[in-house]
Amino acid sequence: MHVNAKRVAFGGLMLALTILCMVLGSVIESNTLFLLAAASYFVGIVIRETGMMTGLAFYLGAVLLGFLLAPNKLYVVSFSAMGFYILGIEFTWRQLGRSTKKINRKALLWAVKYVIFNLLYVPGLFFFQELLFGRSLPALWMIGAVAAGQIALWIYDRAYEYVQKHIWGKFRGRLFS
Repeated sequence: MHVNAKRVAFGGLMLALTILCMVLGSVIESNTLFLLAAASYFVGIVIRETGMMTGLAFYLGAVLLGFLLAPNKLYVVSFSAMGFYILGIEFTWRQLGRSTKKINRKALLWAVKYVIFNLLYVPGLFFFQELLFGRSLPALWMIGAVAAGQIALWIYDRAYEYVQKHIWGKFRGRLFS
């Protein structure tokens, strides 16, 4: 297998930034969710710059290294769910791009996004509510938590699209020129 040195160096730099964000999420408790989201965005950056297989290897390496280095393992689990979501939507977008059928790709992508998210979020919410909330929640509160998760997904996804388009677009032009 031929691996480009530039691709390896880029992946190593992104992996270092990912682990740094995970560790800082454990240290700076008030910004944990922001830093974990930022760490997961690097998965998408690597996928778009180097391809799906390299992105998958990057994701697996980040999860394994996170379990070894991050002080709070629950944050690594959160990162792995966010990173898996990014893997899923990037894979879906690539598959939809190859489709020759006349379909509304954007609507189908959003449907897949919500399916992937809910496959991760809802079971985690129901099976680990003692861990997440410290007690079992009433049914009305659980419905509210599920609804809040849908809103959080929309915000997270919009932020991911913004980072890819605007922030990484500017850095990419400076790094790869």
